[in-house]
Amino acid sequence: MLIDKNLKIAITAALKAGEAILKIYNKDFSVEYKEDESPLTEADLVSNKIIVTLLQETNLPIISEENKQLPYSIRKEWKQCWIVDPIDGTKEFIKKNGEFTVNIALVENGITKLGVIYVPVTKELYYTNESKSKAYKTVFADNIEDINGVLFKEEDILKPNQEVNGIVKVVGSRSHMNEDTLNYVEGLKHNGNDIEIVSKGSSLKFCLVAEGQADVYPRFAPTMEWDTAAGQAICEAVGLKVLNQTTNEPMKYNRENLLNNYFLVTK
Repeated sequence: MLIDKNLKIAITAALKAGEAILKIYNKDFSVEYKEDESPLTEADLVSNKIIVTLLQETNLPIISEENKQLPYSIRKEWKQCWIVDPIDGTKEFIKKNGEFTVNIALVENGITKLGVIYVPVTKELYYTNESKSKAYKTVFADNIEDINGVLFKEEDILKPNQEVNGIVKVVGSRSHMNEDTLNYVEGLKHNGNDIEIVSKGSSLKFCLVAEGQADVYPRFAPTMEWDTAAGQAICEAVGLKVLNQTTNEPMKYNRENLLNNYFLVTK
């Protein structure tokens, strides 16, 4: 898999944002709350500024959680755009449990083209390029400028579980396990499956399925496009489906309503 220009820019943005995030994470910081009562920290804003600045080199428009959203009358004319979550899992960031990520995805005509998920605390980097033929995971402990030297090693290729050996591992959320999700789990049990719940915060839930540490991820609670675009790109690159539960079709992006329907990550 070749490293294309857009992927290199996205990875560089994620790594540089991760460095800045950790400087704030490792000290005392204040928490504000937005109109929708979701938390906001200095790290969200610093990360967003770094990512937006670097992505502007591509001359493509950007949808970010921390940017003012343009009306759909403008956005619908975009063939390509970036979709960014400067910190996915701000609640996990505040709890200091390490389970937060930087999410960057490129979308073309509503379809995910590439995805980058970076975990600043563990320095784990998940990514796929615009071919979406494979997805990779590497621990990025090297110099940010040495991207070409650490990417695309065969041993880093992500592989989901191909068979379920008696136990279905279901990804659950640290913060959003609700009745609809519990009902889905009960349905699996009624079909004769033994169930193991694997809890994880942020977009790491996509990564668990992509790398074979879980089998299915039902998300029957509200999410936004920036929560899911990068994870969907990575999952699709390893042959998984991310299905809108209203349409039973793959989720699309840069929609008029940026709020996602319930979805399911599955084989």
